[in-house]
Amino acid sequence: MDICCSPLAAAPIDVGQAAEVATAFKALSDPVRVRLLSLIASHPGGEAHVNTLIAAFDLTGPTISHHLRVLRQAGLIECERRGTWVFYWVVPAALERLSEVLTVPAKTAP
Repeated sequence: MDICCSPLAAAPIDVGQAAEVATAFKALSDPVRVRLLSLIASHPGGEAHVNTLIAAFDLTGPTISHHLRVLRQAGLIECERRGTWVFYWVVPAALERLSEVLTVPAKTAP
């Protein structure tokens, strides 16, 4: 039997990896959370103050806090309170895991 195409992945992911990736993708299923992640990742210094994030949306503070909590629970971002300020940053390893699932190997010339 001839195989017409090369596989798109080196190997299938295991059950635990699938659950982890599904949780992250579920967290990213909302456009507000995708935008929040993008704002945090692109912010100068690699971290963003919560008030900066709230100001970027026409949503209430509690609504933004909810979305940030979902991203945090999915392991995509972390935060730290510094006095009365809360700063958020992206977890690079989490994005790398998602990237590995989405990356298609380059085709080699015959």
